[in-house]
Amino acid sequence: MVEIHNTITGKSGKRVSAHGDNLVELTVSELSGQVKRLVEDSFGRVRVRGELGRVSRPASGHVYFDVKDEKAVLSGVMWKGTAQKLTMQPEQGLEVIVTGKLTTFAGQSRYQMVVEAMEPAGEGALMALLEARKKQLAAEGLFDESRKRDLPYLPETIGVITSPSGAVIRDILHRLTDRFPRHVLVWPVRVQGETCAEEVAKAIAGFNALPENGPVARPDVLIVARGGGSLEDLWGFNEEIVARTAAQSDIPLISAVGHETDTTLIDYAADKRAPTPTAAAEMAVPVRADLAAQINDMETRLLRAQTRRLEQTRQHVDGLARGLPKLEDILALPTQRLDAVVQRLAGGLQANITKQAARLGQSAARLTPAALQSRMRFADERVRGLMARATRHMQTMMQQQQAGLEAMRRQLRLLSHENVLERGFALVLDESGKPLRRAAQAKTGSLLDIRLAGEQHVAARVEAGERSPKSSLKPKTKPKKAKPKPSGDGGQGQLL
Repeated sequence: MVEIHNTITGKSGKRVSAHGDNLVELTVSELSGQVKRLVEDSFGRVRVRGELGRVSRPASGHVYFDVKDEKAVLSGVMWKGTAQKLTMQPEQGLEVIVTGKLTTFAGQSRYQMVVEAMEPAGEGALMALLEARKKQLAAEGLFDESRKRDLPYLPETIGVITSPSGAVIRDILHRLTDRFPRHVLVWPVRVQGETCAEEVAKAIAGFNALPENGPVARPDVLIVARGGGSLEDLWGFNEEIVARTAAQSDIPLISAVGHETDTTLIDYAADKRAPTPTAAAEMAVPVRADLAAQINDMETRLLRAQTRRLEQTRQHVDGLARGLPKLEDILALPTQRLDAVVQRLAGGLQANITKQAARLGQSAARLTPAALQSRMRFADERVRGLMARATRHMQTMMQQQQAGLEAMRRQLRLLSHENVLERGFALVLDESGKPLRRAAQAKTGSLLDIRLAGEQHVAARVEAGERSPKSSLKPKTKPKKAKPKPSGDGGQGQLL
């Protein structure tokens, strides 16, 4: 607790100290609060002009600075949200006008100003800021002539960025109607104030964002226009965002801001600068009457040129014709040769007819019946001789083929198994009809088919397996002869 002695200055100017029961005890915070309320109530909103001293921008985004003159210094603070909306950058040494309210900072027992708006003070400061910004953008190449585009000769659609309620739009439409009526799209914007720069930049970008064949026609040229005014009134067109957006526009842009003596940054960034809005409309379109007169003049000149060219060509052809020989002279010699040929043609045809008649008579004299009969007899004898030779040749070939066939028949007979069976051999087949070549292939108890000569068959059953050669030569018992059973295909028997 801190004891505070209130010292009051009365009307007489003497200092009177209050002691005793009427002594008021306040905490530091209470006193600071009362001082804060007193200051804020007395200076709720003030406008101060001065030079910027120390400028500090911490990471929080707030801006701390001093506003001073030759005798005093006022501390100021601008919160982050306000600082982001500034159209200028606070710099030390810049003369400004700040608007806000006074308050106290109890932490350091001092008062300060919370700034809500800041603007350059006077045209001198604005011009210095404008010159610095112009140098910066020029160094980046935004004002280079190589970046500027030519305006279309006769645009179909013109986009105008201006205030819809001012005289500027009426002047532009009136001038376009007088010169060459075109389709006009107006993008309404504020041409003065804090939101001017942002609205103009959005309008330029909006026109550029329109599709080529969309429902809204994309302008072929843009006009940014405003009437005259002071430097402060035209300051929105000096903002960096406007200059950059104008330089980046794909659509050719005409700047017509202010009067002829007024110059803004958009004038340097635009493709063309017009001294007035009316002059911008004149730049955008030609004069239709002048264009029609020019077309008529060119048509007349074209007709005269064609007529002159035809006359020159006719004279040239006439000169060439005079140098050529006459047609009668050109055709005289060929005509004479044709007449001579015609005269010889009649005699030649008659001589050819006589010659061909003589040859025909000679041929007819040779065509007698005796000569024809003689030639027919000669041809008949020749044909008969050929037929006799063909018959003899055919008989010889048939005899050779028969001899070969007989030799093959005898060879087939010798190689046939029937011939082998005739010599006393037999063909032994197992139950599946396959021939047996070895005794080991015969199974005990299986039936055998023995084929003999003359397509005779004998059936037999195997009683024992393979035997040695000695035992087979000397059997212990004499095998009984099998009685053949009568059969239609030879004889069949069973060996037991």
